[in-house]
Amino acid sequence: MEKRLRSSLQTSAEAFLSTATKLGLKSAKPSLKTLIHSINPSSNHSSSLPLSLHHSISHSITSFLNLREASTTTTTKPTKSPCSPPAKRLRRSSRHPKTPLESKTENHESKINQESQQVLHDLQILSHIAFLCVSHPKKAFSPEDLLPAVKELHDNLILFESDSVLLSEIAGLCEEWWKEQLPGKETLISQSLPFLLSRSLTLKKKVDVHRVYVLREAFTLFDFEDESIEDLKLLLIRCVITPLYLKTEEGRRFVAFMFGLSGQLVKEASALMRAQIPFGRKSTLEAFGDIVFRAWKVAEGYSRDEIENGFLPGLIEGAIHASSGAFAASIRRVLGGFINQRTTDGVEKLLFRLTEPVIFRSLQVANSNVRQNALHLLLDMFPLEDPDATKEDKDTLLDKQFFLLEKSLMDDCPDVRAVAVEGSCRILHLFWEIIPPSTITKIITKILDDMSHDICNEVRLSVVNGIMYLLGNPQSHELLKVLLPRLGHLILDSVLSIRVSVADLLLLIRDIRTFQFNKVVGLDVLLSTLAKDQAVVAQKITRLLIPSYFPSKVTLKEACKRCVTLIKRSPVAGARFCEFALSEGASLKSLMQLVMVLISSVLSPDKLDAEQVEGLLFAAANLCNDLVIEASYKAALKELFSSEKLKCLISVATTGHAQSSIFNIVSTTSPDDVTGIFEECMGLVTNCSGLSENVERQAEVRSAHKLMLSCDWFEDMFEGLTRLLQKAALGCHVKFGTEMPKQTVPHAKHKKVKSSAKISAKWKQVSRKKIPNTATSIFEEVYPISAGIAWQIKDLIISEDTRKAMLGSQTLELAFFSLKVISEVSIVQCMHCEYMDTSPILAYTALALHMTICNVHINGTNNHGTKMNDGLDSASSSLERTVLEQTLDHLLNCAHKLFRASDSGKSGKLISEPKQNKKIAHHCGRQKHREPQVDASSHSDEGSAFAMEKKISNTVKMLTAVFKFIVDATTMGLLHDKERCLRFASTYLQYIISNLRQHSHGQLELKEEDLQETFLFLKSSCTYAAKLVNLVLTDTSEASPCPPEASNLANNLLDLITSIEIHLGSGYAARLVAAVKPWLPDLILALGFRHIMKKISSDGTCPSASHSSQLCYPSWPSILAKIELCEISEVQLDEDDRVSEPWQFSAFKNLVEMIIHMLRGNPDVLDAVGVTLFTVTAVGLEKKDFRLVLGLIHFLCMKLVRHEHTEWGELNMMLASLQDIYPQIEREIEDLSSEDVRQKLLQARALLEPVWMCYVYETERGSTMED
Repeated sequence: MEKRLRSSLQTSAEAFLSTATKLGLKSAKPSLKTLIHSINPSSNHSSSLPLSLHHSISHSITSFLNLREASTTTTTKPTKSPCSPPAKRLRRSSRHPKTPLESKTENHESKINQESQQVLHDLQILSHIAFLCVSHPKKAFSPEDLLPAVKELHDNLILFESDSVLLSEIAGLCEEWWKEQLPGKETLISQSLPFLLSRSLTLKKKVDVHRVYVLREAFTLFDFEDESIEDLKLLLIRCVITPLYLKTEEGRRFVAFMFGLSGQLVKEASALMRAQIPFGRKSTLEAFGDIVFRAWKVAEGYSRDEIENGFLPGLIEGAIHASSGAFAASIRRVLGGFINQRTTDGVEKLLFRLTEPVIFRSLQVANSNVRQNALHLLLDMFPLEDPDATKEDKDTLLDKQFFLLEKSLMDDCPDVRAVAVEGSCRILHLFWEIIPPSTITKIITKILDDMSHDICNEVRLSVVNGIMYLLGNPQSHELLKVLLPRLGHLILDSVLSIRVSVADLLLLIRDIRTFQFNKVVGLDVLLSTLAKDQAVVAQKITRLLIPSYFPSKVTLKEACKRCVTLIKRSPVAGARFCEFALSEGASLKSLMQLVMVLISSVLSPDKLDAEQVEGLLFAAANLCNDLVIEASYKAALKELFSSEKLKCLISVATTGHAQSSIFNIVSTTSPDDVTGIFEECMGLVTNCSGLSENVERQAEVRSAHKLMLSCDWFEDMFEGLTRLLQKAALGCHVKFGTEMPKQTVPHAKHKKVKSSAKISAKWKQVSRKKIPNTATSIFEEVYPISAGIAWQIKDLIISEDTRKAMLGSQTLELAFFSLKVISEVSIVQCMHCEYMDTSPILAYTALALHMTICNVHINGTNNHGTKMNDGLDSASSSLERTVLEQTLDHLLNCAHKLFRASDSGKSGKLISEPKQNKKIAHHCGRQKHREPQVDASSHSDEGSAFAMEKKISNTVKMLTAVFKFIVDATTMGLLHDKERCLRFASTYLQYIISNLRQHSHGQLELKEEDLQETFLFLKSSCTYAAKLVNLVLTDTSEASPCPPEASNLANNLLDLITSIEIHLGSGYAARLVAAVKPWLPDLILALGFRHIMKKISSDGTCPSASHSSQLCYPSWPSILAKIELCEISEVQLDEDDRVSEPWQFSAFKNLVEMIIHMLRGNPDVLDAVGVTLFTVTAVGLEKKDFRLVLGLIHFLCMKLVRHEHTEWGELNMMLASLQDIYPQIEREIEDLSSEDVRQKLLQARALLEPVWMCYVYETERGSTMED
């Protein structure tokens, strides 16, 4: 290739160019460069080649233009009439063959395209040759000779937009011409420069940004006042927000240079920057600041004035008056471009001139947001001073800033105080040397003494963070060493983040030689925190103490000795120290040695108290959890915990916590011989009275469960627990006459469940001991244990492994039916036995749910027919209903019994006392027992077994547990009898309302402690009720309409809220409103759903309100009416009309406001709810309750629907109701003789009259005239 080119070059320049254009550009580049750069200035080619190049370029461009014109002429077709639509395009199979003319046209177009591509290819080669001539190292070619060819390429640049390679070649040629500063360079930028700028914005490559930056001076040649420059200005403005220009150094420099091109550009670029500030990233905003500062440094005249008096003052004003803290911070980041360069000449003076007039005034305004923003700005600019002022003036200004800073420490707004604390510490850190010592001491003392006790969490946290920042200045250490102990109390702060920060502070000062962390926070306090606090704090304290109590720089024996000493001093803290030792750098080898030392200490003859034994075993268990991850150490642990050693450990472990630790060790290490452990485990899980309220014992029981599962003893454990449940169920039957399912009755012919040989004879004897003779003794003995076992069953069903084992157990059916009996007694007798627990109900319902989900039938077969329990009685196989449906029936029947007992006078008698046990019950009633509620037969109404308050509390707990089951099952789509569930919910809420009324009448005296506990369950019940409404509405369709019970439940919920506010106060009612707020749209929809469905089914018509006038209505509309009456100043209210001062119904008012706001967004629902209120109004008219009528009509006309907004026109159902109510009001006005009562109806009519005249009367009149 090179030889051919060289030969043609020796012939002539024309031959050389002709040969070159026949080659590919990429392959020819090296050869062309070699040949052209070898031409000497004295060669004839130095003058002939530019001329030939110009001629070839001109000829190629002319050819390209001719080809474009020919192509345009060929493709132009006569236009069709606009009235004729385009012909339908035929399928390929049905298209007509092309005509000869069409074929000829296509061939001609193809030929033109090929020729055009060849011309463009030639121009690529020629452009590259021109570039090589311009960049010749010996300058062999005259620029004057080359300029015509280059200029022709440049001037026609826009023609070649389809060929990116050619565009790049021409742009590179013009760029090289400018860089070489050759004559005529200004004629080669008008087309090339916009192309390079556009390319950098499109391709987003750093090299293109560099090329634009190198050519930046060329932009000064443009006239930016000319209208034709708009496209280039738009490209330049785009650079301001292009990430590549903002990220790169040369990009920012170019944008800053651009500010000096035109005053209009400065305005537009500044406006664009301001618009981006609210949404810009940190890097973008900092780039803006850097760009504006660079532009300001070099700007002159109008551009500088625009920055100083336009852009920067606007930023400072915005930073102070920003609507949010985030927005203000974003503005300050842009200002940081100047603030961080304040040492530059003129910057300090500029900032002072712009900031001083506004910042001190803003620090003392009433708006806390403005004060906070101004304080942030002052801290960023501190010290704010005039560089031209005298020393006295500077000192005065500095004192003013410190005064305002100290004032901000006592600001009313906690956010301002928090900023002031951290800002003060930052100022002290940066300017310690120049601040007077008295000022330093005063500020630090104020922070440590007052701000560390601030009521606001953020302020206390800022104290710790600020001190940590201040410690970065070594000059502060001498003073802080004395004052830091005043922060020690924050390690016990109620806020986790503050305790974490204090732990970080202690870690920081531990590494400072002059400090001792134990003088800031005492060792006893640290150990107490380590024992009780959350893991994140405990781990940091472990990191703090590990150099002292398990150091790596001493012998392993000494390190273990120190750790044992720590455990003996504080057992729980030492155990948690071991829990985090591995994560804080201790080696596995050292931890293995520590385990051996701990076990030796437990078994040593040295006398240890029970807490120390617990701590040593707990620590060993934590260490074993870390060691078993390594196979070699797990094997060593198996060898360490031999059968004999485990027996010795069990004999030493006298407490449940210590035994729990041993169980954890065994389940983690899986030793080969665990003889003797089973009995201890069973003892722990069966000694479970009061388990549901004892968190520590729950952890112990879980460790036993874990061991049972790992050792394959779960079936044996579950069998033992089931026997105890069976005994409790028998006790329920004996004492209360509760029906016993035959699955729970011991029978001689009943096939015994296969039991593991691991269950000892001793345990079997204990679990099957003879039933006592008295009903009361057996029940009191076994019920608390059954509650603990029920808690365990509920806990076991949470984990997948234990759930699978339990659902596959052979004694599952026996356990389920025993829980059924115990749950029935827990519900029905909760008004008579104080110790009744919800755990049996929760376990019973959880089992029912999971048995249904996993297709486990009561008779022990799944839905696929696979037998899961060969040893169970199959008598229940005939039952067709699911476990869940039977459970629901049973629970609702129990609740019905409870409600019936409550309605029958609440006499305190037990529901069903078996006749055969009357004598036993009478005998037991004469004796004194630990529990006073042994038998109801000896109680009268006044002398109930325990306080009525506790009875109500028990009832609410039990029914809440039932409610939870209903909602959970409905959520999973397992329950379909929603009407019955809704009726239960309504009955339950009515029961609560009834008892609240008794409370207000003095029949109940609820103590605050009992009330708090009861209210928590009641709040949960309200949430369940609202969610149930949601589930019912969600499942509503044309085939399955919403039952009316949903509307009743919604009304009952609103009634309950008003009753709570009347009888318990607005505080409790507000908490209830907050609980149901997420479900408020569903409650609103339920209120009017009945009317919405009527509207749909009757095609827009609605029954009149009088049709429902005989119905009883809920109580909340009467409360709403009373509230409205209080707001009608014209009405002279009677004493009976007024709402008592203690109940201002603030919570209910807030709820009503939320309802109004939601209804305004949906006219159809508003129409339906309005009809509901009109229905209650009609009932009020029937009952002559005209106060109710006036209040509701005032609410409807003045709040819910406003006549002046013409909203009534869309409310067809309400207007239909109005046609009945308005005439009734007029008739009542005519019949009334009492002027006071008549006045109320006159006001009600006056409210409705505009609507009546506009929408009803005129419509009827028009219809009459048409007739």
